[in-house]
Amino acid sequence: MPTLHVCPLSRLPETVAATGASHVLTLINVGTPLERPAVIDAGNHVVIGVSDIAAARDGHVLPAEEHVARVLDFVRTWPREKPLVIHCYAGISRSTAAAYIAACALAPERDEAAIADALRAASPSATPNPLFVAIADRMLDRDGRMVAAIARIGRGADAFEGTPFTLALA
Repeated sequence: MPTLHVCPLSRLPETVAATGASHVLTLINVGTPLERPAVIDAGNHVVIGVSDIAAARDGHVLPAEEHVARVLDFVRTWPREKPLVIHCYAGISRSTAAAYIAACALAPERDEAAIADALRAASPSATPNPLFVAIADRMLDRDGRMVAAIARIGRGADAFEGTPFTLALA
C-alpha cells in the first residue's frame, strides 16, 4: 500500500532513508537553504516556494491555487511503488495540509473526516494550513467537507517541529 510520510526539514534525510522513499515534495519559504537527499532523483523532487500563512503579509508568498495545483500534479504523477515524503520547515502546517490534500485527491472515495481523523491520530501536532485546505477543497469539488473536517480536528499540540509520521492512503 502506498504511504505518505511527513517530516520537518531537519529530519528529511533520515526520513527518506528510513522509508525508502523515491519522491519528495517540499513546501518551504522562498530562499530557505535546501539540499535534496542524494538518493532522490532531481525529477522526483518538487519544491514549492510558499509561506506558512493564511492571509497576505508583506515579504511572504500567500498560498494560491497555483501552489495547490503543483501539489496535486506531483502527487497524481507519483507512481506509488515507493513512499512519498512531504516536508516543510517544521513538519506541522504546510506539509500536513499537503499530505491531507494528497490523501483526499488520491482516494476520492474516502471520507474527508476519516482522513482528518487519521491525520490527527498520526500526528498530535498537525495543524494543516487552512488556506491550502480551502483552496484544495474547491479544486477537488469537496463542497466544504475538507475545510469542515480540518476545523473539527482543530489546532494540533504546540510544538517547535513535528515528529515524522505516516499517513496511509487507504
